[in-house]
Amino acid sequence: MPLRSLLATSASIALIAGGSVHAQAGDPGERLSPVFVYGDRTSDQPGSVAMVDAETIATVDADHPAQILNELPGVNIQMNSGQEHLIALRSPVLTGGAGQGSFLILQNGLPTRSPAFGNVNSLFEIHHEVADAIEIVRGPGSAKYGSNAVHGLINVILAEPQPATYADARLSGSTINRYKADITGNLDSRARLSLSLQDDAGWRDNTGVEQQKLSAQYAFDLGGWEGLAFISGSSLNQETGGFIEGYKAYRDDDTATSNPNPEAYRDAQWAMGAVRLSRTLGVGELTLTPFYRWQEMEFAQHFLPNGGIEENGHDAFGLQSEYEFSASDDVILRLGADADLASGWLKETQLEPFGFFPGDTRFPVGVHYDYTVDTTVLALWGEAEWAVSDTVTVLAGLRGETHDYDYTTDVQPGPNGRFLVPDDRKDSFDLLTPKLGAIWTPGNGTISYYANYSRGERAPQASDLYRLQSQQGIAEADVETMDSFEVGARGEALNGAILFDVAAYYAEKENFFFRDSDGLNVTDGSTRHTGVEGRANWLVNEAFTISGTASYAEHTYTFDRVVAAGSEIIRDGNEVDTAPNWLADLRLTWHPTDAFEASLSAEYIGEYYTDPGNTQTYPGHTVTQARASYEFTETLEGFVIVRNLFDLNYADRADFAFGGNRYFPGEPLNATFGVRKRFN
Repeated sequence: MPLRSLLATSASIALIAGGSVHAQAGDPGERLSPVFVYGDRTSDQPGSVAMVDAETIATVDADHPAQILNELPGVNIQMNSGQEHLIALRSPVLTGGAGQGSFLILQNGLPTRSPAFGNVNSLFEIHHEVADAIEIVRGPGSAKYGSNAVHGLINVILAEPQPATYADARLSGSTINRYKADITGNLDSRARLSLSLQDDAGWRDNTGVEQQKLSAQYAFDLGGWEGLAFISGSSLNQETGGFIEGYKAYRDDDTATSNPNPEAYRDAQWAMGAVRLSRTLGVGELTLTPFYRWQEMEFAQHFLPNGGIEENGHDAFGLQSEYEFSASDDVILRLGADADLASGWLKETQLEPFGFFPGDTRFPVGVHYDYTVDTTVLALWGEAEWAVSDTVTVLAGLRGETHDYDYTTDVQPGPNGRFLVPDDRKDSFDLLTPKLGAIWTPGNGTISYYANYSRGERAPQASDLYRLQSQQGIAEADVETMDSFEVGARGEALNGAILFDVAAYYAEKENFFFRDSDGLNVTDGSTRHTGVEGRANWLVNEAFTISGTASYAEHTYTFDRVVAAGSEIIRDGNEVDTAPNWLADLRLTWHPTDAFEASLSAEYIGEYYTDPGNTQTYPGHTVTQARASYEFTETLEGFVIVRNLFDLNYADRADFAFGGNRYFPGEPLNATFGVRKRFN
């Protein structure tokens, strides 16, 4: 197994670290209580991070994780149909391999997918409904977690077993025929079980969704080891609504509720199990986490004109390890070694003839791809935390990682219309991701200032390498890299009445791999990302709180790509499509009594281009929401949530592809009624 630069750099791993701080969330005007975080950063380290606590998650009662995460600065998750979505963290909304590999999704600190087999709809597998916390790191996290944490990571943290025996249930139904049930609790002091069910008839034609999620945790002691075993699984069966087409088609109610692809569907299953083992060893603490994951999915590619059927899956065994110790009174070291061994497969079949004109042979009927890829990922990493003085801490980190791919095809290699099948081959990639930061907390410690450099890298997705098109050369895809610089401040003002977190960043990305508006792969793009973002909570008085987020960003191409279609001409300085400059969220919360709470919020998405040539735009929108809850007893609460309060016609997602404007329309005015009950 080639270790190349990994072995060469392992001797310097002791010079390492990295980190950041949790922005405040949860009850308005109050700091989060400490929770065990599996993620990239801790509460006294530099860099941007936000934490959503369990009470906030329960209060939002999200039908989709985007409804939680979009309240955070620099986050723009576009909901498509059902549980489908696309993610942006300090980035444009990315699709294809870029969408799969630019954001790392974790549950209890474990990636939900192996690096080469990402899921562009990666959030529908996690059990966010019953999470104890959700951690969002904006900016590269590759120095700790490796490939795919280019623009950031989202880490869903499930609650561990508690001493008491109890159960919490949350039931809700909506005016658009969406029904949900979430039940979680401790079976005893060592065991915890959680179940989530959703049955959604769909407000558009033929767009029903059924989803089930199950998680379990069991705490134990074994020969000096403190252990926690956990499993999690999900099943999604969805009738998928396709794009509606035509300029501003989302403004027409009849068109918005229609489904141009009534036969489209998505069936997906996922499961992951792990055991976290910790013990004191020598002068430090050793943690070992072996894991197994499995996933299968079949869906109709409604976003492509040929409407092919894709089947894919993978399973993997792996190990995360970490050893933390104090090298001196001022220096804490963390060293780790990770491994992920996976086998994945993909098959794409076109069942019906298709062509843009008579005699169009670019989309042949039959099997386009049918391949298997075995991957081996090995990594060494480390980080060091140095308290230079009482007010200054310096952090540095480094990770070396190797990716080895073994690809075999079961269909004839060579061109097949628009598609290109590579012959059997092996590929290898090396990643080296440093980070360096410092935090300064002067005076009375109410405000901290930080600066942070980090590099994000991702090895190509298997689909980047082996799901090619006839215009491409084989083995064009390379390691994507992004260097990011960040400065920020966080703290409190007005004797703690105001809590804030602001940051500014600059990043450059090379070897950007993406799909253009005609679905063709671009392998050597480059982009620049600059922005300012902030978050604040203001406790006006004991009953009234104002909270909000805002971000301004510019995401631009830094290369030229001149082609025939005007919508596809990229010039250095063009704005990246699906990248609004402005994102904002404002919330007013009124809590006049211990039993009653009401809130009014507005989410703003600014105007953005929908094509790389910057010829087409979506005007943006502002969607409002109201919520009220009342505690009838200490164990029973009722709530109502009204979404899209003014029944705005808008698009959750807009793009320009294959010569036309396409939209996923946003939900109309709807109300959700629910109850929360604790059983002791």
